[in-house]
Amino acid sequence: MEIRPLKKRVLGITGGVGAGKSMILAYLQEKYDACVISCDQVGAELQRPGGACYRPMLELLGEDVLRPDKTFDRAAVAARVFADEELLRQINGIVHPMVYQEVTERIRQAGDRLVVIESALLLDAGNRDICDEIWYVFASEEIRKQRLKKDRGYSDERIRSVMQSQQDDRYFRSGCDFVIDNNLDPDFACRQIDKGLSEHGFMYDRQREQR
Repeated sequence: MEIRPLKKRVLGITGGVGAGKSMILAYLQEKYDACVISCDQVGAELQRPGGACYRPMLELLGEDVLRPDKTFDRAAVAARVFADEELLRQINGIVHPMVYQEVTERIRQAGDRLVVIESALLLDAGNRDICDEIWYVFASEEIRKQRLKKDRGYSDERIRSVMQSQQDDRYFRSGCDFVIDNNLDPDFACRQIDKGLSEHGFMYDRQREQR
């Protein structure tokens, strides 16, 4: 049986830190040959030397935020921009349009494949218009804390800081088209994905269509 994308082919995946989005993306890539695009990864690539964001950002930030290899020290950049709202606005004005442009180009290059775009900021980063739907990966706060401690070695203080900087469950649920419960059982989460793709018009059975 051959499974291929239908009219809807650009799926946004979002959710809070520790929700298990990476597992969901890996499943979509492995089972459905999805072209997975991480907005954070695209942004990081564009900020490397030679990337479209590098020179404009360097002109704003100065060379004191560079490592010896001339790449940006992300911690130093974060410390600078989050202490200066105007500087943050200017940096976002550089990075967000460039990421949008690059993501749009990668969607075009993907052809007929299912495209999955991932970002914790997908609902408020101006990318909704390039997604057919946006799905929310949900896990309880306690489960997320456990994962962040076990998988990333985060301290309680860091977990609290990161979670406070992100939107809450109600925000994601109100803005998304489908919810994937990823609390405990990965197989259950994957079955939800299969059902969602079928029922929401992302996939069809070509053999059935030809009958």
